[in-house]
This record gives sequence, structure tokens and C-alpha cells, in this order.
Amino acid sequence: MKSFILKTGAILKSRIFWLFITSVFLLIFLYAKTNFIFSNNITYNIGEETKKEENTLPPSASQGVLPLDKEAYDKKINELANNPLPVVPKPTAKQVKDPKTGKITLVSVPAPVVIPKPNLWPVKTVYPNAGALLPFNRIVAYYGNLYSTKMGILGQYPEDIMIPKLKEEVKKWKDADPSTPVVPALHYIVATAQGSKGVDGKYRFRMPGKEIDKVIAMAAKINGLVFLDIQVGLSNIQAELPLLDKYLKMDNVHLGIDPEFYMKTGAKPGTVIGTIDASEINYAEEHLAKIVQDNTLTPKILIIHRFTQKMVTNYKNIKILPEVQFVMDMDGWGPKAKKIGTYKQFVYKEPVQFTGFKLFYKNDILDKGTTLFTPTELLKLNPQPSYIQYQ
Repeated sequence: MKSFILKTGAILKSRIFWLFITSVFLLIFLYAKTNFIFSNNITYNIGEETKKEENTLPPSASQGVLPLDKEAYDKKINELANNPLPVVPKPTAKQVKDPKTGKITLVSVPAPVVIPKPNLWPVKTVYPNAGALLPFNRIVAYYGNLYSTKMGILGQYPEDIMIPKLKEEVKKWKDADPSTPVVPALHYIVATAQGSKGVDGKYRFRMPGKEIDKVIAMAAKINGLVFLDIQVGLSNIQAELPLLDKYLKMDNVHLGIDPEFYMKTGAKPGTVIGTIDASEINYAEEHLAKIVQDNTLTPKILIIHRFTQKMVTNYKNIKILPEVQFVMDMDGWGPKAKKIGTYKQFVYKEPVQFTGFKLFYKNDILDKGTTLFTPTELLKLNPQPSYIQYQ
């Protein structure tokens, strides 16, 4: 009996010991788990299927895109502004004659106080989402349509000639500004204004999907971007833009709109210059922003071409969204002085966010003795263009 009691006591002591050890480890585990949960600011709703995570990373960061460096962003857009150095007046001296002695001495005159005019650039806007291409890169694009040899260099030459030419231009920009990486792009007119009504009377022709696919495949070979450009004719942006959603969901595909062929008066394209209003631009931006949000994409770029005052109305009402980067592209052609004047008048004076500059291989050098702008010359502009387009 005594032996049985001793054995039973030993067993109980052993069980109590292991129960104690198990309890200690359980308490350590619960403490660690609780501490981890609260340190990450995550709360779980007991009895519900959903959970709330207040400190999760943004979708773009979860895909390996680094958060926006705001300090680097501000520094770069100030560099792009390329504002002239302020003129600081210097003190002067004037001769003063002593009325008693007749002696002439020089007296220092303080410099006049000059209040400098505020710079129009850079524009103060919302910061873009993580992964924004601008202002950290410069985009150099070839423009045109594969069905036409006259609408731009993109359709003028076959791929095996056109792509090497684009690479040459990219290299020129890299050499002119080594501090800014250059991204090649193909700017494809996906809806072209027409001189004939077409089946629906809208004076525009939409490119078939197989042609768009060709351009996207070309761009992929050079790790380039694609801009799908719309000339709406007598249609409108609300009808044309959603048709491109399939492509705009791709992370390297962006948008261009050409107001020159936005014919709101019912006139045939090419007879008068068209126009687009800020409200329509805002529609396009909001449409792009939703695509970005729904598909967890980095910011899209929207190009608006311009070379007259009325081509863009109510520019101050254009919204800038974190999901969309806006570029006003100077689209005029002619000799250098004329193009600079157009840039100063219709791009510089009405700032929105970023700027572009279009170069025409043929029309810019029609006048005898004229030459195409070099990258070095265009980098002297105030502001410097972030988007360069060759036609």
C-alpha cells in the first residue's frame, strides 16, 4: 500500500511539473502573439468573417514598388522648372559735392528693393502614387499610325528601321541629360479623324485590335511604353475612351487625346481646329484613375496636344489626381522661333503639371536654313519638357 501511494505521488508530481511547464510556454506564446498583433496595429473582429488591417502597405508597395520619395520628387520638379536665376541689384555710387569746400566724394547708394515675380513653375499639385514615371524619367516617343506613311514616323518605316531610329533619339537625350533616365515609347493613333463620315457619321476610324496588338508587341521588344491616341472627330471622349479599357489595364499603356480633331461644331475634321474642355479632360483622368485603382497599377500618363489658345479651355479647372500624371504637349510645327513662341504662349503661361514638346522631322525644316531642335537646345526651355514626341 505504501509503495502504491509513493508511486501515485510521484506520478502526480510529474504531471504537475509538466502541466506547469506547458502553462508557462502557453503564456509566453499568448504574450508574444498579443504583442505582435498590437505592435502591427491589426485588430480582428471576433465572430466576423472580415478583419481590419489599419497599417497594411499600399497595393503598389506590395508589388515591389517603392513608396514615393517626396524629397526627391520636389527636387526633380524644381530642376525641371529651370527657372532663371533672380537678378539681384547691386549698390551704386554717386558723386556728392561739398557746398563749402567744393570737394567731391563718392557716396554709396543702397540697391533698390526688388520683389521678384512668383514663378509659374513648378506647379504645386498632389503627389503621385508610388511608381510614378514623372518627373524621374524623360519619355521619348515615336508617333504615327501603321496604316499611313504620312501621319508620322511610326508608320513611315517598317519596324526594323523605325526602332533603331528611335533608339538613336533616346541615346541623344541620355547624352544631353545623363541625370534623367530616358524611356522609349510608341505613340499610336488608335482612332483617326477622317474626311469621310464613316458608317456612323462620326468622321473617325477606329483601329482594329490586331493593329494595336502589333504596336504593343513592338514596344515590348524595347521595354517601352505605349500611348493610345484618340482623335474623336464628331464623336466624344465618353464614347471612345472606354473602348480602350482592355489595353489601359496593361501597366505600360497610357493615353493621348488630340483636341485638334475634337469637332464640337459639327465641322469636318481638318477644316477648323477643334477643342477640349477641362471637364472632358477630368472625365478622362477619372476614368484612368479608376482603372489604376481597380487593377492595382502605378500612375497612368495623360497627354493633351496643344498649339492654340482655344484647343484647351478652362485649364485652371483641370484636376490632378494621384493616379494620373498630366502632360500638356506643345504640338505646333514650324521654324524654331515660332515653336518657342507657341510653347511660351500656350504651355508655359497656363501651367498644369508636366510639359511635352513635339518635333516634326519634315514640317519643322520646311523653311530654308531651318534645323530640328537638338536635345541640348530643348533642355534650355523653362520648364524643361518631360515628354518628347517625334512625328
